[in-house]
Amino acid sequence: MTGGSMPTCDDILLLARYNATMNRQLYDAAANLPHEAVVADRGAFFGSLLGTLNHLVAADSIWLSRFAGHATIFRALETLRGAAIPVDLRQSYGDSLPLLREQRERIDGIIMALAAEVTAADLDYVLAYRNTRGATFCKPFGSLLLHFFNHQTHHRGQASTLLTQAGADIGVTDLLVLIGDRPPA
Repeated sequence: MTGGSMPTCDDILLLARYNATMNRQLYDAAANLPHEAVVADRGAFFGSLLGTLNHLVAADSIWLSRFAGHATIFRALETLRGAAIPVDLRQSYGDSLPLLREQRERIDGIIMALAAEVTAADLDYVLAYRNTRGATFCKPFGSLLLHFFNHQTHHRGQASTLLTQAGADIGVTDLLVLIGDRPPA
C-alpha cells in the first residue's frame, strides 16, 4: 500500500487469519510453560507474558467496541453493542492462561467474522470514536483496521520474545507463510 490508499478486503481477511494463527501459536507455546513462568514479571511493558496477552485482549475489545459504531451494522459485532467497554489497557481478562485463551479465541472469532463482512465501501468510511482519555478522532476505517492488526503484531512480537526468554519456541511467525504462491503475471 502506498500514500493514502486503503487496504483491500482481501488484505483484511489475510490479516485476520494471520492474527488468529499467530495467537494460536502463542497460546500453544505458552501452554507448555509452568504457570509461574507465564506470570513472572520479565520487565516487559506489561510485565509478564500473561500481562502482555491480557493487554492484547483489552485493546482488541476496546477497538472492536469502537468498530461497532460503524454505519454498517456488522453482524459480527452484535454482541458488543451496548456491552461495557474496557477503560483500562491493563484490564484483566483472566489470571490464568486457560481463562485468557478462552477470551482470545472468542475475540479472534469475532475478528474473523468481521473481516468476512467488510466491504470496500466500509473501508472508506470515516469512523468517529473516542480514545480511553475521551478525546474524539475521525479516521478512515480501513486505516484503523491496519492499526488494529499492526498493534497486535507489535505486542505478539513482545510476547514471542518473552516466550523465547522462558525457553519456549512459537515457530515461524512471518505473514509470508500465509500468502499463497501465484503464477507470474
